[in-house]
Amino acid sequence: MNTKLKYILLFQALDFPGGKVTYIPEMRFLSESSGKRIPCYRVLNENGEIITGSDYEQLSEEVSVKIYSNMVSLQMMDTVFYEAQRQGRISFYLTSAGEEAINIASAAALSADDIILPQYREPGILLWRGFTIQEFANQCFGNKDDYGKGRQMPIHYGSKKHNFVTISSPIATQLPQAVGIAYSLKMDKKDACVVTYTGDGGTSEGDFHAALNFSAVTEAPVVFICRNNGWAISTHISEQFRSDGIVVRGRAYGIRSIRVDGNDVLAVYSAIHAAREMAISEQRPVLVEALSYRVGHHSTSDDSTKYRPVDEIVYWKMERNPVNRFRKWVERNGWWSEEKESELRNSVKKQLLQAIQVAEQTEKPPLEDLFSDVYDIRPPNLREQEKQLRETIYRHPQDYPSHVPL
Repeated sequence: MNTKLKYILLFQALDFPGGKVTYIPEMRFLSESSGKRIPCYRVLNENGEIITGSDYEQLSEEVSVKIYSNMVSLQMMDTVFYEAQRQGRISFYLTSAGEEAINIASAAALSADDIILPQYREPGILLWRGFTIQEFANQCFGNKDDYGKGRQMPIHYGSKKHNFVTISSPIATQLPQAVGIAYSLKMDKKDACVVTYTGDGGTSEGDFHAALNFSAVTEAPVVFICRNNGWAISTHISEQFRSDGIVVRGRAYGIRSIRVDGNDVLAVYSAIHAAREMAISEQRPVLVEALSYRVGHHSTSDDSTKYRPVDEIVYWKMERNPVNRFRKWVERNGWWSEEKESELRNSVKKQLLQAIQVAEQTEKPPLEDLFSDVYDIRPPNLREQEKQLRETIYRHPQDYPSHVPL
């Protein structure tokens, strides 16, 4: 056999059920990881200056000011509600400190028709879409004006009006659900996509991998946004995975992916804007890894100083703050001033304090709401549970003042 024919037989492409492949005579294992990390897309440096040669979407003064105002509002909302929890006025809270840019910039890059399936650190999307501070307060206090009728934990927001699917505690369950919804949009030929969020900890769940594979196979218009903030509660990323972060996982499932500086508003906005266009026009999933840092504790049930140094937290809070960085940029453009800053903060603080006062004084949902919305006709077991609960309240009225008299 001549050398040319032997070469043809060795390297010709042959069909298998999994696709065409070529043969080689050498034994080659794929490397477990590349020596060079995937680069991170960035537009603004730490001083709020555009990096020379940056490829990004231009923002108008109106949109830029709204983004910054929403970031400040989110920051203040977190501070006030966190303090309310510490005062015992609400049972639980969780902040977005350090990740305001991912929240607000991604929301700004989307259409109101795009459906959001959040994890639990995305209240900024609702804020951007018009969810009021009073509505946030009603949910956290679980009063009769809470859309969840007081049956959810605080911060488990949801709004059909704003295409924001209600938050739930189990990690990553929303990811496969997002793919299913995205596939329905595709079947209906809608000019919209689904955007779903998770943290780096969520990528350790099986649902993350199932969702990526599901979306790639069905070619669903869904954008996965992973907030890689370094910590899954107290578990550092070095103890979660050996790969180069999250972005490399997209390629394994056949999904276009990008790594972006999650503390850079212009980079996040531009990346999500482009990802959305790809998802809809090309009918494909896209994975976005946003690198950031969770400045606050995981939640009010956590003390992050027990597992990470305080000076590390302070460094990210002061030196790498996404709100401060974007403020420098809007100020450099002449769109912001100290006077506007003072007016905004005074206005938001006033709204927050008033909203909390109203929410706290608003009565709780009626007891029957606890058993409604599941069955058209309540089955015997639910009727029995309601009876037992009412009897308990009757025996201990001092513990259930909002439900007495029955």
